[in-house]
This record gives sequence, C-alpha cells and structure tokens, in this order.
Amino acid sequence: MRDMILELQDMRSLDWAVRKMSPGTPGCFLKAYDEVNGKRLYYKLSNYDSYRGVFGHECVNELIVSRLMDVLGIPHVSYRLIHALIMIDGKEQETWISVSDNFRKENEEKLAYDLFYDLQKENDESPLEFAVRNGWELYVYQMFCVDYLVANRDRHGSNLEILRNEKDDSVRIAPLFDQGVSLLFSTYGDEQQIEKVDVMQDFPVNNYIGARSLEYNLSLIPKGFDLEINILKQMDKEYIFCDIDKILSQKHIDKLWEMIWKRWCHFEEVRNKKK
Repeated sequence: MRDMILELQDMRSLDWAVRKMSPGTPGCFLKAYDEVNGKRLYYKLSNYDSYRGVFGHECVNELIVSRLMDVLGIPHVSYRLIHALIMIDGKEQETWISVSDNFRKENEEKLAYDLFYDLQKENDESPLEFAVRNGWELYVYQMFCVDYLVANRDRHGSNLEILRNEKDDSVRIAPLFDQGVSLLFSTYGDEQQIEKVDVMQDFPVNNYIGARSLEYNLSLIPKGFDLEINILKQMDKEYIFCDIDKILSQKHIDKLWEMIWKRWCHFEEVRNKKK
C-alpha cells in the first residue's frame, strides 16, 4: 500500500536529537524533521534506549490506528511507515519510521490543549466542558470512541493541540495525532505475553479530557449524539492490516484485531443502550 515503504531506505542523515517523554508512560520516543519538496515532514521512532536501540511497535500502531480512522471516517493526521536504515548515537540500526506531514497552515502557531484551557477557561468548567463550549464536542466524542477501540493510553494535554492564527484571529483544534502508545504497545512482540492480554480490560490511561477510564469516557457521549462515523465491519481487517505481517507475527495481528473488533462490538452495545 502507498502508506508503507517496504524497501529499505537509507535515512542515516536524519538527526534524532529531539526526545519526547510521554507523561505517565514508559520510554523515550525520538523525533526528527526534514524538508522535502518544500514540505516539512515529521519522523518518529518507536521506543528507544541507548542499550537496546529502537524497540517496540509504537510506529506500527500509528499506521494501524490511522487506517482504522480511515475506515471510520474520523479526521486525523495520516501516518506512513518507512523501512529504514538510521544512525543514532553513532550506531546504525534497521528499523521502521513513522512519518507524517505538517498539519499546521501558514501563520498558525500551536498550543497544547491544557495550556490553552488554562488561559481561556471560564470559572470551574472542566476540560470537556471547555471543549463543548468551543464547539469541539464532535471531535472529543470521536476521540473517546477511537481511543477506546485501540486502548490509547497517552491522551495527555499536550497530545491535543490548538492551532491559533493571530493574523485572521482564528482558532481550531488539530486533527487527532499521536496514537502509538495503544493496542499491545508494551508487549514488545512477546507472543506469550500477547496471548495473556485481556483485550477488554480498562487499561490505565492519562486522559486530560474526560476521565482516566476509557470505558467511563464512552458514558460521557450524550445519549443519541450522532458521532458521524462509519460502521466497522469484519472485512475491514484486510485493509487495516495490509502488509503488517511484514513486521508483526500473525498471532500479534490476530490479537490486535480481536481487541479492535471486541471493543467495537461493546461500543455498539453501549451506544444502542443509550438510544
């Protein structure tokens, strides 16, 4: 598929100086930037430490979740995967890189959602009430849906962004991005550990909007609210996991689909009960 480059690419020139630590989640995720044909591209690696190098599957998760949101029709930053040879700390490593385009428009500056909330909130309104007042309720409720389906554990206040254009005095919320710390990210391909995972458990999360329970956040979606999403079907597995078997084992892929599908079925039950 066009969102995967399977042939090994020489990307040793990228500078992985930017390190991102996610609050409440383990690991270090290295980032790099590049200008290609006048466009800024953002590159990100899976988990990294100086002893093991790059490990884990956060970059693969980004692509899987991106494809899932394609199927559901949820606006998001699109991710691609590149099979690459890179250089970190003077060592070469063959790995997979996640790449996305710059989603900011000209003259836009970004602010973390939690900072914008602190600057603009009224009285004691919650981060969710603040979003609703600003007209972002569809965005937030779609986020609750997809985060539940993929067990996204990393939706802290900086993994949501506000884009402000002072020139025309406009403000918008950035499309959903950064969903790598989800699915079975902490199993690191250990098939025995993968087999033991209860895909329906209410994983601990660090949500800034809503509660720290993905299950509870589904209950925050108002009764009868139109989420404007497509219905997930069993046949969608083929699209979502196309060529992922070049990276993950079939057992790993089957467990990921079990998670997404079972959580989708539960999501539909919850929504139907509320109607």
